[in-house]
Amino acid sequence: MRLLITGAAGGVGTLLRPRLAREGRILRLFDLAPIEPGPAEEAVTGSVTDPDAMAKAVDGADAVIHLGGHSLERPWADILDTNINGTYVVLEAARKAGIEHVVLASSNHAAGFHPRNGSADGQAPDYLFPRPDTYYGVSKVVVEALGSLYHDRYGLDVTCLRIGTCFERPHDVRTLSTWLSPDDCARLVEAALTAEGFHVVWGVSDNTRRWWSLDEARSIGFQPRDDAEAYAPGLIAEFGEPDPASMAHALLGGTFCRPELDVDRLTERFGR
Repeated sequence: MRLLITGAAGGVGTLLRPRLAREGRILRLFDLAPIEPGPAEEAVTGSVTDPDAMAKAVDGADAVIHLGGHSLERPWADILDTNINGTYVVLEAARKAGIEHVVLASSNHAAGFHPRNGSADGQAPDYLFPRPDTYYGVSKVVVEALGSLYHDRYGLDVTCLRIGTCFERPHDVRTLSTWLSPDDCARLVEAALTAEGFHVVWGVSDNTRRWWSLDEARSIGFQPRDDAEAYAPGLIAEFGEPDPASMAHALLGGTFCRPELDVDRLTERFGR
């Protein structure tokens, strides 16, 4: 089996590579940045916005894990080209190649302006209606919409992962709620690779302080094993108890909702 991973040089891709390695599986690593392939890996350099490069990348692949794109806020033109058009190019290449399973990296920022405590049980439900917090969040809403279209129109099995915070360990008190451990991320991707139909699931570990539902993720076979609470004593000692009224804890998107990411300030930052 050959898995194509776009954005393989990025943070999540780098964490997933060793965790997705299996006997009889080849990982085809696709990124703008050159990658040195390891055993049972193939490296392909190119852009997700290049249809010819993507057509070559999907040739012979059995499934696609699409992580490629900007992972932080950028000016609209950058988001439109790389995150939105790039996802279209990936899905179109997968469709033409006859690939059945595609896993798309969405984000909690597709629903970032929802209040954290907006549901009765304190957990944001599955398929929460979009309220993006940034152009980046808008792009993830479109990623999910494109995934839905390619499932309904062309029959691809597509799972969109609304990823929280995926690092080796939580780094502040907010991430005690939003952390997706690298091991659980790999478990979630493995479940998504065999899920039939179209799904939008929260990408989060089974944290004691978790904000998001895991019902839909569990329904496709995800069995989370990690809990950020193991890191709580050290982080609370360093940062203090979380303030529910602060932006970081009051809204699902946290500080992505802050005014510093408004378009005028982005223009100043990036010179466009």
